Amino acid sequence: MSTYTVSGRFQSRDGFQPFSKDVEAENENLARERIYTQVGSQHGRKRTQIEIEEVSAA
Repeated sequence: MSTYTVSGRFQSRDGFQPFSKDVEAENENLARERIYTQVGSQHGRKRTQIEIEEVSAA
């Protein structure tokens, strides 16, 4: 498994909140899915409220 750095932003009460997280996944698509799951769970957001801007191998 590789480590990917995923950055983007999600909707909050005050507008958009930027984020950058490192996640282990087999490919970029799975890294995106894990970020949707983590950010959605931690901040109570749906996938449509999360915008992923970049996925890069760390």
